[in-house]
Amino acid sequence: MKISDSIKVIKGIGPKKYLEFSKLNIKKIEDLIYFFPKSYQDRTKIKSLSMCNDQEKTGIIVRIKDFSKDVYIKGRKLTITKVIIEDKGTIGEAIWFNMPYIKNTLKLGKNYYLYGKIKKNYNHIQIETPDYKLLKDLSFTGQGIIPIYRSTSRLKQKEIRKLIDLVLSDVIGQVEEYLPSFLRQKYNLCDINFALKNIHFPKDFYYYKIAKNRLVFDEFFLIQMALKIIKKNNSEKAKGIIFKTHPKVEKFINKLPYQLTNAQRNVINEIMKDFTSGKIMNRLVQGDVGSGKTVIAAIALLIASLNGYQGAMMAPTEILANQHYLTFNQFFEKFNLNICLLTGNINNKKKSNIIKKISEGRIDIIIGTHAIIQEDVSFYKLGLVITDEQHRFGVKQRALLNKKGDNPHVMVMTATPIPRTLSYMLYGDLDISIINELPPGRKKIETHHINSNLEKRLYEFIKKQVNQGRQIYIVCPLVEETSNIEARSVLELKEYLEKNYFNKENIAIIHGKLKKSDKDAIMRQFKEGLIDILISTTIIEVGVNVPNASIMVIQNAERFGLSQLHQLRGRVGRGPYQSYCFLISDNYNDVTKKRMKTMTSTDNGFIIAEKDLIIRGPGEFLGVRQHGLPELKIGNIINDIEIISKAKKACEEVIELKEYELIEEYIKKKFEKKLNEVSLN
Repeated sequence: MKISDSIKVIKGIGPKKYLEFSKLNIKKIEDLIYFFPKSYQDRTKIKSLSMCNDQEKTGIIVRIKDFSKDVYIKGRKLTITKVIIEDKGTIGEAIWFNMPYIKNTLKLGKNYYLYGKIKKNYNHIQIETPDYKLLKDLSFTGQGIIPIYRSTSRLKQKEIRKLIDLVLSDVIGQVEEYLPSFLRQKYNLCDINFALKNIHFPKDFYYYKIAKNRLVFDEFFLIQMALKIIKKNNSEKAKGIIFKTHPKVEKFINKLPYQLTNAQRNVINEIMKDFTSGKIMNRLVQGDVGSGKTVIAAIALLIASLNGYQGAMMAPTEILANQHYLTFNQFFEKFNLNICLLTGNINNKKKSNIIKKISEGRIDIIIGTHAIIQEDVSFYKLGLVITDEQHRFGVKQRALLNKKGDNPHVMVMTATPIPRTLSYMLYGDLDISIINELPPGRKKIETHHINSNLEKRLYEFIKKQVNQGRQIYIVCPLVEETSNIEARSVLELKEYLEKNYFNKENIAIIHGKLKKSDKDAIMRQFKEGLIDILISTTIIEVGVNVPNASIMVIQNAERFGLSQLHQLRGRVGRGPYQSYCFLISDNYNDVTKKRMKTMTSTDNGFIIAEKDLIIRGPGEFLGVRQHGLPELKIGNIINDIEIISKAKKACEEVIELKEYELIEEYIKKKFEKKLNEVSLN
């Protein structure tokens, strides 16, 4: 057997079994040995029946004393098989559900090892659906540490364990050791083959810890190493376009209706340093909601244009693309720049005309959605690529836009603050700039957590705000009411509010199921002040800028993550008026309490992101992985911070010593499909 072989080569794996394993993403031998247990059962200890505790899982040695009559529960189509067991005078029961054949397997008067969950009620002791093993003598000392795997309804744990044991005994020693010995020695890491054997079938928990430490290190090291190699190769493989400074840039900055913050100035200096370095810029600009990233993008695009190059900016939604287009037209009103908007909603004739102008160099700045990366769009002289809200794009989309030019500078922007730990994992291929300062004079958004009993007072307050000329967002988690989720829908809430509170105000709804043209029309009307109250799903989370909106109401706030709540809150407070955010939730569990307390006590997006990561965990926080590298199988971004730091340090040492040829080859081989859009060459 070779680790590259299909699992079909294993005896007993026919088409049906192969299909079941495929559901678990197991198709090759290598997939099987890297299919790590989700948990373990400690079957090294055996307790006497009399000393067992209620609800504990344990092993016991008992004698089969008698068989009770099966109990059949007709309504539930359930057969309960009870077996009387005895251990040194203590009597108990072993019970199995829908397994009447168990009586034919167990032998009366024989000793068995049972492992299962104990249920104890006064003097009545039961062990529920236990695993069992016939004992030849009473010298048995336990089954060791038993791995438990993710499974399907048609795959049994014993079957998976047996298969992995068979494969490991055949291929152990074949797995390539890619880490240099000096690194393994320095960071106290065991051999990869030892790690794989002992993560599945550890001799004891000490061996398990040694194995896990190596495999967790591997995951974090390989992801960070791949990103560092990409970053290094990107900076070395080709010369970047040199953009010179221009007096018109300072003129533009001086004519802005506000002063740039020190944080914005610092980021502009970092970008300018990249532009003049002769290397390709690959920079992430990370700034909290309202910190002023758009003006930085405008300055970067202006510099590209003044140097004779085209700049392109890609946004995740048409609403946001349209907003950038209008903003940049205002910014560059007196700079004689040709700016175009390219989205999927533009009619074919107009689109063809825009694409022609772009290819002929008659457009300086192109703002758009995914339409920019379509095959028929070619640029005359693309020098700068900006993607807004980077977490909404996959690495493939980013790469497609980059390929439209000849080594253009790349800038990605996000208003989702990323905790430092995660930034190592997500953006190791980028230089990071952080805008950690809000523009002066921006009023703090008052945030309150209330329950639905206070809604009458809330809507009276909203009525006063509307009478003063302000506009209101109300966000719901759902579009339509569903029977299984108790959350007010957009449609239901509109009807309820019009009937009970706002019969004179103009209320509109917006959600993802509407046509793009309808969504754009509604947002345009809201921005122009024609709509007083906009009831929406989270579609308005990103981007829309309405300075007149002063209140954000979030229904069923417990259904949103902290970072999402923070993004939604950032839709208000963009004008000169005092703004408010009301989080409505009748859920009082501990997690909800923590989240609501965080939202009402801080408006710092980076603190909120850290809390969100701790409360919800990395999987839910990240959503879809950006960089195309594999999901974590065994590492945990929260619990393994120390190992992440070690892996980061090890990456830097390996790069510095130029000891990474074997590692680079290993990464290419291991991640070949994942890295098809990420250059390691």
